[in-house]
Amino acid sequence: MRRLSLLLTAAIAAFAPILLAQSNGPYKVLKTARVGGEGGTDYIYADTVGRRLYITRGATQAREATATTPAVPAFEKRLTIFDLDTLEPVGVIPGVGGNGATVCPTTGHGFTSDHPQPSMFDVKTMKLIKTIEVPERFSADGIYCDTSSDRVYIGSHPTKSLLVVDARDGTVLGHIDLGGTPEQTIGDGKGTIYQVLQERPGAVAVVDAKTMKLTATYPFGENGGCNGLALDTKNQILFAACSVIGPPGTPVDPANPSQRFVILSAKDGKVLERLPLAGSSDGAAFNPATMEAFSTQGNGTMTIVKEKRPTSFEVEQDLKTWPSNGARTIAFDSKTGHLFAMASEVGPPPTPPPAGTPPPAGGRGAGRGAAIPGSFTIIMVGK
Repeated sequence: MRRLSLLLTAAIAAFAPILLAQSNGPYKVLKTARVGGEGGTDYIYADTVGRRLYITRGATQAREATATTPAVPAFEKRLTIFDLDTLEPVGVIPGVGGNGATVCPTTGHGFTSDHPQPSMFDVKTMKLIKTIEVPERFSADGIYCDTSSDRVYIGSHPTKSLLVVDARDGTVLGHIDLGGTPEQTIGDGKGTIYQVLQERPGAVAVVDAKTMKLTATYPFGENGGCNGLALDTKNQILFAACSVIGPPGTPVDPANPSQRFVILSAKDGKVLERLPLAGSSDGAAFNPATMEAFSTQGNGTMTIVKEKRPTSFEVEQDLKTWPSNGARTIAFDSKTGHLFAMASEVGPPPTPPPAGTPPPAGGRGAGRGAAIPGSFTIIMVGK
């Protein structure tokens, strides 16, 4: 990839459009905002009432300049906040980070799945209110506000549980043992919470919000590695975005890609359809106004599925959202119908080590190149 960020000035780069080849279909990349900034991130969140877009950024260490890259100063973790309509920056809450953020509009409070303790902040003043005590081994990941009850649900991989928090004052109300690794959470607004589980094979855990108890688990059969979950509340249909087929070690069949949108009844878990995704998903959303489900994939694609009838579904479009790998999580704005993702440009992969060299700690290979400083970009998708 051409490293344009090293050649363009910050003023030009801030809102430089990224030209992408668009697949046939109604959706396209409407706008990109190159907002820069360093530090990793996970989830992106759209507050459709307050018209804000929230993105957590992790802390980074300073890096010295090399022959091909500029020096990068150290950055502390922070919550970056943008205007949902213009994508202009509107504020930063320093010292607050984690995997993601959510807002409960009626309480005026937002929350982040921060480490080691989740954080609660005031959405108007953009100031930290408090941190929330968590059990031993709890490590916050996905986060969701059920606006019908003003409760926040925070998932933890190590404990395989959901932490339930009162959005009015940040009080911990309980812990829900899921029996599996939680990823995306969604509620029906009527007292039921659905939690997609990442195991192989995967499943959806069904939780009674009132009793804070697991009431059912809907297995996906051969599909696993599931990270995204969306819900058609009217017809009670779940859309689970899954990345693999079979147990660990199952070979990949090029003629039968592993990635699937598993579509199932929210009433009893009956699988209605399995449709192909354009890559490995890390987020899903549903638009009840258009009866479409969306999945974002780590290879820079977005798959749009049309619900023609409650028993009939089809892939409407596979959209390229980013020139390379990235744009893997999603936020949905119900007011405009816009979808949001985020990604950074990356440099060339590191030079492979000589043959016979032991792999680095963690067993990872050379992998992809490092993110180019200042290239972090928000992507807006719509019709």
